[in-house]
Amino acid sequence: MKFTNEEVLELRKNPNVVKCSQKAVTYSKDFKLRAVKQYLEENLSRAEIFRIAGFNLGVLGRNIPKDRISDWKYIYRTYGEIGLSTDRRGSNSPGRPRTKGLMEKERMERLEAEVAYLKAENDFLRQLRAKRAE
Repeated sequence: MKFTNEEVLELRKNPNVVKCSQKAVTYSKDFKLRAVKQYLEENLSRAEIFRIAGFNLGVLGRNIPKDRISDWKYIYRTYGEIGLSTDRRGSNSPGRPRTKGLMEKERMERLEAEVAYLKAENDFLRQLRAKRAE
């Protein structure tokens, strides 16, 4: 989707927008976090969250709320609040965590944390399957 110059100006006026071009909108970190929490905790619809935040869905597109909140929800569940406040792409991205040069103890701690995360994820999925089977 490509925005017109007028649409770009309209989107830039929204306090939840950090920057906007004809091709993309960058949303504020606070808005991303607030949107995910409103979706998960307050059970607001994705479109309603964007409307409350002052977005014109006719300009953004009908699927944008669904797509963005789905992306942000995944990041929030995977990386927590810090994940939504860190740019995960482009030249400013921290990229993949470095493992070269780590001391053996640090490497083991990182691997143990990853194992614990994966075990918790497996437990969650097991419980989810059990609920669906009922």
